[in-house]
Amino acid sequence: MHILCLGLNHVTAPIVLRERLTFPAPALKAALARFGCGRYSRPGSITEFAILSTCNRLELYGLLQNDSPDPGDSFAALVDFLVETRGVSAIEFEPHLYRYVGAQAVEHLCNVAAGLDSMILGEPQILGQVADAYEAALTTGAAGQVLSALFRTAIRAGKRARTETGISRNPASVSSVAVRLAEQSIGELASRRVLVIGAGEMGELAVEALRARGVRQVTVVNRTYQRAVELAGRWDGEALSFEYLPQAMHAADIVISSTGAPHIIIGAELARQAMADRARPLAVIDIAMPRDVDPAVGDIPGVHLYDLDHLRTRLEGAIAERHSEVPRVEAIVAEEVSGFDAWLRGVDILPVIADLRVNAERIRRRELERALQYLPDLDPETRRRLERFSESLVNKLLHEPTRQLRAESGDGGAAQYAQTVRRLFGLAVEPIRNMTLEDTE
Repeated sequence: MHILCLGLNHVTAPIVLRERLTFPAPALKAALARFGCGRYSRPGSITEFAILSTCNRLELYGLLQNDSPDPGDSFAALVDFLVETRGVSAIEFEPHLYRYVGAQAVEHLCNVAAGLDSMILGEPQILGQVADAYEAALTTGAAGQVLSALFRTAIRAGKRARTETGISRNPASVSSVAVRLAEQSIGELASRRVLVIGAGEMGELAVEALRARGVRQVTVVNRTYQRAVELAGRWDGEALSFEYLPQAMHAADIVISSTGAPHIIIGAELARQAMADRARPLAVIDIAMPRDVDPAVGDIPGVHLYDLDHLRTRLEGAIAERHSEVPRVEAIVAEEVSGFDAWLRGVDILPVIADLRVNAERIRRRELERALQYLPDLDPETRRRLERFSESLVNKLLHEPTRQLRAESGDGGAAQYAQTVRRLFGLAVEPIRNMTLEDTE
C-alpha cells in the first residue's frame, strides 16, 4: 500500500492561486462526503481520503491499496479531482504542486502539524487545523484505519513539539505578526482606532495582540451581529453590523479583515470613501483566505495594504529564536514517523490476530457449553470458575503466538504471516479491515 500527499503551500504557490483552490467548509464537507459514498465517487484507486485546507496550504492525502511501485495514475486522479471540485485548470496549478509517497508523506504531515512547514515557524493554529481535517475525514467516512493512524501520529507529533520544545515560544501567530506590521506602518498603536472585520478565531487573535500593545479603541464588524457583540464585549469594544462598515472604515486607523467570505469585502470604492477628507494613513491587513480586500486598494494614496504573502516576506525575522528548537522538533518527528512505520508494516497482521481471537472464543464457548451439559448440578459459583478457567486458558495459549506475530510481522513480512496463519487455523480469507492495535489486545 502507498500513502500519497498531493499539495501546494505558501512557498510553492502565490496567494492568488491558493485562494482559488481553497475549500470553504461546505465544499470540503461535500467533497469528503462524495468520497465516502463509494468507490465510483473516488479519485483513481484511492481507498481512504483526507483534505487539509488552510490559508497557506491545500493538501490531499490518500491511501492506495495497490502495491504498484508507480502511483502516478492516482496522483493524476487527485489532480483531476481538484480541477472538478475547484474549477481551476490543471495547467494553472500543476507546476506549483509537490508530491510525496510513503514515508515522505508521513514525515511531511508530521512536520506540518509540528509547525515546521508553516509560514510562521511553530505557529499554533496549524495543529488545530490538522485535527479538524482528520475529524472531517473521519465523520464523513473518507478516512479509514490507515489515514486515521497517520493523522493521530501527526497530531501527537504536533502536541509533543509544543510541550517538549520551545518551537512555539514568543507567540507569533499570523494575527500577532499582522499587528506588528501595522505598528511598523503607522507608528505606536495605543491611541489608534482599530477595526476588526470578522469575528472568527483570527479576529479574536488579532484583538488579543492589539490589546497587548495598549489599544483600547476596538470596533468589531461581523455579518452576525450577536457574534460581534460577544467578541467586542470581552475587550470593552464596540460592535457594529455590516451595514455600518463604510463609517467604521472612515473612523479607523487600522483595518484587520479575517472573514471566511468567498468574495471581496473591501473594494477600491469603499476604501476611497474611507480615505476621503482625511490626512492620516490607513493600514489595511488582510489575513483572510480567500482574500477579503481587492488588491487595487493598495494603489489608493495613503492606504498601506498587506496580505498573507506580505506577512511571510516582511516578518520572517520575528521568529528567528525559534530556529534553535528545530533539531529537537525534528527528533520528535523522526520518533513518531518511525513508530508509524512499524505500525504500518504490521497492519496486515492485526485483522488476523482479531480473527484468531474471535475463532478461539467461539470454540471456547462451544466446548464449555458441551462440557456443562454433562454437569447439570453445578452450582453457579463453580460454573463461573469454569468460565474464568476457560477464558484464562485461551488467553494464555494465544498470548505467545500473538506476541510473536506482532514482532515478526514488523520486518515487512506481515502479509505472508497473515496468509500462513489464516491457512493454518482455517480463518476466513478476507480479513476484517477496520481494526486497530487496541482491538487485538
